[in-house]
Amino acid sequence: MSKKLFCILMLVVLVFGVLAGCTSSKSNQPASSDGDSASSSSPTVIKVAAASPLSGSIATLGEAIKLGAQLKLEENKKKFEELGYKLELVPYDDQADPKKGVANAQMIAADTAILGVIGHLNSGVSIPSSETYQKYNIAMISPASTATDFTDRGLAVVNRIVARDDFQGPAGADFAVNELSAKKIFVIQDKTAYGQGLAEAFKSSAEELGAEIVGYEGITVGEKDFNGVLNQVLSKKPDLIYFGGMYSEGGLLVKQAREKNISVPFMGGDGIDSSTMVEIAGDKISNTYYTSVAADVSKIEAGVNFAESYKEKFGKNVESYSAYGYDAMGVMLAGIEKAIEDNNGSLPTREQVSSTVRATQNYEGVVTKVGFDEKGDNKYAKVYIFKFDTPTYPGEQVGEVTK
Repeated sequence: MSKKLFCILMLVVLVFGVLAGCTSSKSNQPASSDGDSASSSSPTVIKVAAASPLSGSIATLGEAIKLGAQLKLEENKKKFEELGYKLELVPYDDQADPKKGVANAQMIAADTAILGVIGHLNSGVSIPSSETYQKYNIAMISPASTATDFTDRGLAVVNRIVARDDFQGPAGADFAVNELSAKKIFVIQDKTAYGQGLAEAFKSSAEELGAEIVGYEGITVGEKDFNGVLNQVLSKKPDLIYFGGMYSEGGLLVKQAREKNISVPFMGGDGIDSSTMVEIAGDKISNTYYTSVAADVSKIEAGVNFAESYKEKFGKNVESYSAYGYDAMGVMLAGIEKAIEDNNGSLPTREQVSSTVRATQNYEGVVTKVGFDEKGDNKYAKVYIFKFDTPTYPGEQVGEVTK
């Protein structure tokens, strides 16, 4: 064989080798969204993020949201597999920090498989983070944020399934004045969007009902020694102390107030609706009231079944927002399923999901019915009133308010 012929044959072999390699490489590519043969064997992944504080002083409630959402998502995996999709929960720890929440929101936006967000717990985190979700058309459903500004900005992706502070605050004021006969009230708030907003709503309503606000003071999140503000309470001799803030400070306030022989009723909002509130205050918890946007699951048949499943799955009792994380995920998955249906079975866009979630009207959850108005507020949200008399959680329900 001549040298020239040998070179030609080698060139032909090399070309065929390259073409065979390209063909083999293409056959090993992951499923595409264009419906090629690989897509039928590999279901498309749909992710839902759960954003809440999973570390820090209020991680008890943040974890409850995540676990409730996780339970609902896992219950729906088989249904979505039949539709050709694989569901995944992606948890993000916002540490109850607005900056961390926004940073997480940017990471969520970058993951195009994420079609919705369950969160956040804190209004002060939900509000700035929602600006990012709005920019990228990612539907969010908060199981817990109650500040009025959260929905009043009119963002199309923002929704919540719990009551607003301008409903919760007045409900607490009405109970304090008309049921507990409080005429002189000392108000303390933690300077956060949630705590201050709730305290202001309570204060305004209490004054309209004829009560005198004898003190209005702010504390700092993370503070441990409340002697200063409690000495002011002693000097003003109020009939009731109202606190706008979270259980991490609320439990200490109650404990230290009782140690100073301040025995008047102590009242707060849903931020102190936690088993950790009881752990912190201990046997000093008696005569403490709280309004909550979360129902007591033990009073509802579906809630009892949920609590049993939750305990079996995670080995722990439900917290105030466990069922609301569950119901928020239920609404989100129903919205995604509707968007898939409207898209003839194909993967919907984030904008399509945002639209179907906002259109939710009569979703029956385990603890709340959900129907969103034009702002994303739940038309069926309620406020419940509880009382701690002994170190047991939850407290005894003593009232219920419907819009």
